[in-house]
Amino acid sequence: MIFLRLFYEFFKTGLFAIGGGLATFPFLSDMADKTGWFTHSQLMDMIAVSESTPGPLGVNTATYVGFVTAGIPGAVVATLGLITPSIIIILIIAGFLKAFRHNVYVDSAFKCLRPTSTGLIAASGLSVAASAFFRTDAGESLSPGALRPESVILAIFLLIVTRFIPQTKKLHPIVWIAFSAVVGVVFTFGGVPMF
Repeated sequence: MIFLRLFYEFFKTGLFAIGGGLATFPFLSDMADKTGWFTHSQLMDMIAVSESTPGPLGVNTATYVGFVTAGIPGAVVATLGLITPSIIIILIIAGFLKAFRHNVYVDSAFKCLRPTSTGLIAASGLSVAASAFFRTDAGESLSPGALRPESVILAIFLLIVTRFIPQTKKLHPIVWIAFSAVVGVVFTFGGVPMF
């Protein structure tokens, strides 16, 4: 039964998450609340690791959740659930798109998808920022008392060195991903900040 549930949950995510990997975040957050397969803190870790490893974010997170929930078969089922809607939709569209690409209605439909995708990605970005800068797992509100100063300091530092210092501005983004990973490992153990 768990395999059907994994497939169903990720099929829904793949069907409605228009706009790429970050657009899956609101659906994954809702899935965390409904299923208990992972926490919001684990979701933040999944996104961080998925963003810094090869492969699409949505597929990486689906594979991880499936693996943690039901082993290798679960990883395969969750991943298939996520990508199946895209495959079906592309196969259907491919047959009609060439003939109807310059149709006013088709063009309007694509234009309507842009703000939807933008909204999903913006919601994801705000959720990730809130989780990164505020302690929210304990049910705290986004109050100044819940602020994580170490996260704010790291973000300001990275902004300065990647945008305003000419010598470090030219470094490849992988350097900053690796640096952030090391900082996260050094100053955090088991999800509990050391300071």
